[in-house]
Amino acid sequence: MTTRSFPPSPDRPEISDDSAVHPRALHSLVHAAVTDRPLEEVLQLITLLEQSPKYAQATVDALRAIGVDRPVEDVTRLVTLLTQPPRHPGSADETIRAAAESRSVEDVTRLMALLHRAPLEPHCGEEAVRAAAARPVEELVQLIGRLAEEQDTPVRASGAAADQSIAPATAEPVRTDTPEPERPGDRPARLRHPRPPRTAPRRAELPVWPRLFAAAALVLCGLAHFPLHRDGASGAAYGFALGVSILCVLLAPALVLHGGLPVLALSMVVPATLAAIQLFDGRFHSTRLSQALRITAAPPWLAGLMAALAALAALTALLALLTARRVSRQLALPDRPDRPDDHAMAEANRTSG
Repeated sequence: MTTRSFPPSPDRPEISDDSAVHPRALHSLVHAAVTDRPLEEVLQLITLLEQSPKYAQATVDALRAIGVDRPVEDVTRLVTLLTQPPRHPGSADETIRAAAESRSVEDVTRLMALLHRAPLEPHCGEEAVRAAAARPVEELVQLIGRLAEEQDTPVRASGAAADQSIAPATAEPVRTDTPEPERPGDRPARLRHPRPPRTAPRRAELPVWPRLFAAAALVLCGLAHFPLHRDGASGAAYGFALGVSILCVLLAPALVLHGGLPVLALSMVVPATLAAIQLFDGRFHSTRLSQALRITAAPPWLAGLMAALAALAALTALLALLTARRVSRQLALPDRPDRPDDHAMAEANRTSG
């Protein structure tokens, strides 16, 4: 049995077993993949394609499809993502060139404005300028005109805002009302000026140097009267000397920090009393006081001198405080009462009018 072979029919083309993918199909696949996907997935796709040299043409097709078919805002955002470190600043050049060469003049104008506003490398804006410069002359003239308008718009807006801010200050209001005739009875009331509000006088403060001098004198007085040893003195005499010494030392910081009238008075009375006791020691028949004066750290005559000096220093500070308060009261301006003749004069003018 023989097998008969028939020639291929012209209506049925011969199909080869070594079929190859057409380049147009590859381009369409890449174009469809980057046109509608989110930008994050597009960036991931481009990153994976860049890892192998055999996908170089697919990477170029993807970048150019983005620049031609995606919105201008998406192009700017993707350019920003593609040029962020550690990526190379020229990773988005194909996208920028495709957008600047193929899109409309309006889109190119907006693209160049966005590329210069976005935080991008200067290389991106320069690449867009070089690609747009290759467009036809007519389109280049339109592009230059639109860019000039974009540049002049903020200047005009700022100038108009400045004119509006100056206009209210320079324009004078037009008075449409006519002044009313002045009546004689209203003249005194109009001429009367309002009194300024009374300011509360500041609290008089004692100057610093009298307080410091008095405090230092009190410390010296306290140290001079400190009982170093008991030396046969009674407990009451020892306690009196110790208490007076501690009181003088404690009055010193109180005088520096506060310096009020009660503290000053006490700072003057305590050392003055000690000085008087030292002065009239022989006239008093008090054994305890005599014992207290004998056990002080300084000799009795020096302790009495320190007490007198501390009393005079406290008295000086007290007089300084009283003087400061008197000057402060004199400088405070009291409210002047309303003069009764103002009302009487206004009433007389109304009666005569």
